[in-house]
Amino acid sequence: MSSFANILRSAPRLPPDLEDRLQLLAERSPPPTRNRHRASRYVTVDIETTGLDRRRDRVLSIGAVSVDRGRIDLSQCFEVVLKQPETSSYENILVHRIGGQRQLSGVDPGDALVQFLEYVAHAPLVAYRFEFIQTMLDRTLKEHLRIHTQRRWIDLTRLLTALYPSNETRTMDDWLKLIGVHRLAQHDALADALATAQMLQMCLPVADGSNLTCPQHLIELHKPRHWLGKR
Repeated sequence: MSSFANILRSAPRLPPDLEDRLQLLAERSPPPTRNRHRASRYVTVDIETTGLDRRRDRVLSIGAVSVDRGRIDLSQCFEVVLKQPETSSYENILVHRIGGQRQLSGVDPGDALVQFLEYVAHAPLVAYRFEFIQTMLDRTLKEHLRIHTQRRWIDLTRLLTALYPSNETRTMDDWLKLIGVHRLAQHDALADALATAQMLQMCLPVADGSNLTCPQHLIELHKPRHWLGKR
């Protein structure tokens, strides 16, 4: 039984509809991670939050984009605003442009998170500097669903560094410029997830030529003392 299913079995009771949907997810087998990139599906993800405090701030919105067999289907992107108990600060709203009314009328957090998990469907999650995103999502999932995200995360930052070791580019904007990807908007979860997806899409053929030929190889980039050609 998967760890997801074990956590679900031990969790406190949720609303029946959410529990049923989570159960269906838990019963699905994760896709294989040893298939080639051209036969695999990835999901890039980004979030907007009320701030940068991992212990106190809240997730406002989630954006996700599927890269399936190397292709991005713009009609199948995912975006949701989580309903908030109170609006974030005026300064915070100026950054992400999710207004107070939109925050207060968002989707119930439990339902929003299940929608996100259904969209991901156990595919490896890809993010630029994933630690903050993973921590915030895990905390939010634990609070509302008593579960956490899967452990198959890929840090696009490490992938880019592995593929272009002599490049000193450090910021996402620098990488976007180098690779030739145009970001539609800043501080927007879906726009950033789409930019991440476009970068990943361009990286996968390069990864194939660098002996990083499947999702598992990209996941293993997080392991200590990993380097190209040594796994």
